[in-house]
Amino acid sequence: MIPLVKIMSMQEAVCCLHAQSSIMVGGFGNIGNPKGLINKIADSDLSELTVIANDLGTPNVGLGRWVRGGKITKAIGTYFTYNPEAAQLYYEKKLELEMVPQGTFAEAMRAGGSGIGGFYTQVGVGTELTKDAEIREFDGKAYVFVRPLRADFALLHAKKADERGNLVYDKTARNFNPLMAMAAKYTIVEVEEIVPAGSLSPEEIVTPFIFVDVLVPVERGDA
Repeated sequence: MIPLVKIMSMQEAVCCLHAQSSIMVGGFGNIGNPKGLINKIADSDLSELTVIANDLGTPNVGLGRWVRGGKITKAIGTYFTYNPEAAQLYYEKKLELEMVPQGTFAEAMRAGGSGIGGFYTQVGVGTELTKDAEIREFDGKAYVFVRPLRADFALLHAKKADERGNLVYDKTARNFNPLMAMAAKYTIVEVEEIVPAGSLSPEEIVTPFIFVDVLVPVERGDA
């Protein structure tokens, strides 16, 4: 019989993490991100984190709290101008930022979760973003080699989960969450509703339980 997934409080889940971790954080802006977990970590003593996320929130909101609190040493994502504090720290050489085209970002996580060693794409060829990357020519066209993205942890948000850990997302709040669940060693999911095992239709499940380690019920005010 398939065992039930672990269910923890926000504080218990944060205790699973450690300093110098690489952490994937789901969400696109403020949509689909695990707000409760983000805030709990902002109030913790975790530091020297490598964050893999679409963006770094806004000043002192979402992942912006991690930025202002000095918890991040490096961030890999698709845009950072949403948070001018992150850009300022970059120019002061206090924060390392690695920008990745959004489609490449998604595919790199899919590759990481699928055991693929890397892939070639035309996106970014000849730009500052790929100046140090391996370039190869196929059928007369240049392609840049992209390594997979993986992480120690993934922090995600789902609309609903069953007690096995199967996940359902709310429309576009799905965004990068399923890919990050695949690409991390340990996945913690903040979830709005937990239902009995077997009550979800297989057709609505997006992330199967095999990629989920911990469920964290949303606390009031964090949905």
